Amino acid sequence: MATTATLTLSSDITGDATSISSSTTLYKADSNVTPLDQYTGVNTVVYATAQTAEAIVLAADYADTSVAHKVYIRNANTSGTEFVTIEIDSSANENLGRLYPGDWAFFPYDGTLDVDIDTSGANVTVEFAVLSQSVAS
Repeated sequence: MATTATLTLSSDITGDATSISSSTTLYKADSNVTPLDQYTGVNTVVYATAQTAEAIVLAADYADTSVAHKVYIRNANTSGTEFVTIEIDSSANENLGRLYPGDWAFFPYDGTLDVDIDTSGANVTVEFAVLSQSVAS
């Protein structure tokens, strides 16, 4: 069974209505017919205190960079001002961006660097998952 990712964006922020919708099936590397076959499930963590460089996806778990990986992260808080900063490679603190309450990110991952998060305060709920392909395939 295939896994599909869909993004729909509607906005009137500029006065001109914008509507973008894009969908893709998540396939294994070098394939346009074989879907990804590994899924971590959605992990939900409530951080009671502010976090710095908290590893949520470890490169060591996805060391084969010849296969496809996708990462999903969401700030599951629905109100307040607490944000989550996504970092690639905690030793270099390369910020990917911030997720404010309700925001989410979905991006390709090559498995070479850890994916870390910082939380701006206490009681921040973060959801994350990884979709990938088995190394043997």
